[in-house]
Amino acid sequence: MPNYGKKLKVKPGCKIRLKHFDPGYHGKHESHKSALPEIEENVQKMDELQYLMYAENKHSLLIVLQGLDAAGKDGTVRHVFTGMNPEGCILVPEKVWSKRYDQINDFEQLIATENNTTILKFFLHISKEEQLARFEKRLDDSKRQWKISESDYKERDYWDDYTKAFEDVLNKTSTEHAAWFIIPSDHKWFRDLAVSQIIVRHMEDMDMEFPEPTVNLAEIRREYHQAAGEEKPDRRKKR
Repeated sequence: MPNYGKKLKVKPGCKIRLKHFDPGYHGKHESHKSALPEIEENVQKMDELQYLMYAENKHSLLIVLQGLDAAGKDGTVRHVFTGMNPEGCILVPEKVWSKRYDQINDFEQLIATENNTTILKFFLHISKEEQLARFEKRLDDSKRQWKISESDYKERDYWDDYTKAFEDVLNKTSTEHAAWFIIPSDHKWFRDLAVSQIIVRHMEDMDMEFPEPTVNLAEIRREYHQAAGEEKPDRRKKR
């Protein structure tokens, strides 16, 4: 099985260009049908590992999703995660965000070390052609039309500027304790497959174990049998 985490990771200190990453890459699978069993297995493992993480109470996991409009952030949350869907992002002036890279790295290192937090950051990489195709589907789908904005097509004029900004973020904030992964996302099913596999493998690497019980099981078992005996219904035949 391909290790997508190793293949798609932005190595700390490297200088990547998004044009060198194929947003249409789909690994060994050729269709959603082919990939679905593996996706479902990963999602099931995530559920089990999350339960184990909660029980052990020693680790935490922070997931960051980034990408252009229609890259699939909502879809990733809907198909891979459960719970509330975080949304909302405001672009700030360059003089502000350009100074924040060191602050981001320092903050992420702090929570990684002090809170034993695993940080996984996914950049959902789609092509300009795929984005346009998804905009078209929004026009034809009444359940997606609420996502349409008047700025959708105007923002496409700044595609190269957005790409450069994302490259700066990926190059300057991918670290050993909080790496970025560039997820080819033209195929939604491969996006789900890659993200779920990377999460599962990192959670498995936490080497978690269920904690020992904090009560006297023998005593609790005795109390249970006593209560069960007292509350056992009279099953004798009635005339």
